[in-house]
Amino acid sequence: MGVGKVLSDVKPYLAMILLQIGFAGMYVVAVASLKRGMSHFVLVVYRNLVATAVMAPFALWFERSLRPKMTFKIFLKIMGLALFEPVLDQNLYYMGANLTSAGFASALVNILPTVTFILALILRMEKVRLRSLHSQAKIVGALFTVAGAVLMIMYHGPVVPFPWTKAQHHIAAAAAAQGGGADWLKGTIAVIIACVAWSGFFVLQCNTLQSYPAELTLTALICALGSLMSAAVALVAERGNTKAWVIGFDTRLFTAVYAGIICSGVAYYVQGLVSRSRGPVFVTAFSPLCMIVTALMGSVTQGRDQARKLIMLSSFSVIGAVIIVAGLYALIWGKSKDVIGDVSTGGSKGASTQLPITLATPNGNGKLVVELGNGNGKHELGNGHGHLLDVETPVANGHY
Repeated sequence: MGVGKVLSDVKPYLAMILLQIGFAGMYVVAVASLKRGMSHFVLVVYRNLVATAVMAPFALWFERSLRPKMTFKIFLKIMGLALFEPVLDQNLYYMGANLTSAGFASALVNILPTVTFILALILRMEKVRLRSLHSQAKIVGALFTVAGAVLMIMYHGPVVPFPWTKAQHHIAAAAAAQGGGADWLKGTIAVIIACVAWSGFFVLQCNTLQSYPAELTLTALICALGSLMSAAVALVAERGNTKAWVIGFDTRLFTAVYAGIICSGVAYYVQGLVSRSRGPVFVTAFSPLCMIVTALMGSVTQGRDQARKLIMLSSFSVIGAVIIVAGLYALIWGKSKDVIGDVSTGGSKGASTQLPITLATPNGNGKLVVELGNGNGKHELGNGHGHLLDVETPVANGHY
């Protein structure tokens, strides 16, 4: 039982770590495809179509008897989820990463847990007590995260190379110098808005699962509605450009399939499961790992000219990212202590509701009378030998 409990406790952490590795791979291949000319509007459409095609059969089969009744209110929530994530977050993030770099965008995404915490606080899903050390850690962590983001946005410095990429350092620095400051600012703003939309998605997803606890079906519906909405946006944005919709057996197709299966289908489902048990703030707590893996993956691809700007991080960006991570884990520390307190409290309440067996005696008729609590009620149970057991249980207000 001890091993089983450990595995149960580890599952949410392992699931989120694997998801962050999957997101890191998507960031690198997506930015590489975008810098080769792929439209991010079209990429979002294909990504969600793939996710819908993959997740719908699983939802239809595994949740055929568990699917709750669809109501108009739930449908509106699902439309909101599709608007927040597939339409707003994905389009804006791809746009921002294309205008900056995959490394910078994945580092700036570390503000996601703080934004989620602030939204949850506004919606009263989080509690803060100013005299509590844990609540103070939450507030300080949120302030540090914002300060790190401001440092990344406002200040630039020399590009920080990896030890194995020093040969390309001067090329990357020249590319950074040629990049327009206006484009970099636009990309930064786009990533920040994407983080706000993504945070809204997590909070709304957690709320929707309370009234519609069918993760696979919810995932398929989000991807399906997201495909329709993003297709409408893409048709307007790419009107007159039919070539944008044409993809072959190359990195563009791989990006759409990979992002659709891993980062939309599987990610929505796993995030929904973890969010129901741990809350939306926990789900967003592992973004620093994505930043590290993205930088490592992107550095390996720097050998090609088209990929040299994938992971460029200036010295101030690195310092800002470190401040963001420090603030993030101060926030998570305060949050984790709150969760531990809630669990311990819940355990004491659960113990007080148990009914102890007070007496078990034969009644002379081939039955065993078992008294529970005050012995004012009776149940009959089988004893495994074809007989019945009379079980005395307490009566509350004249009924069970």
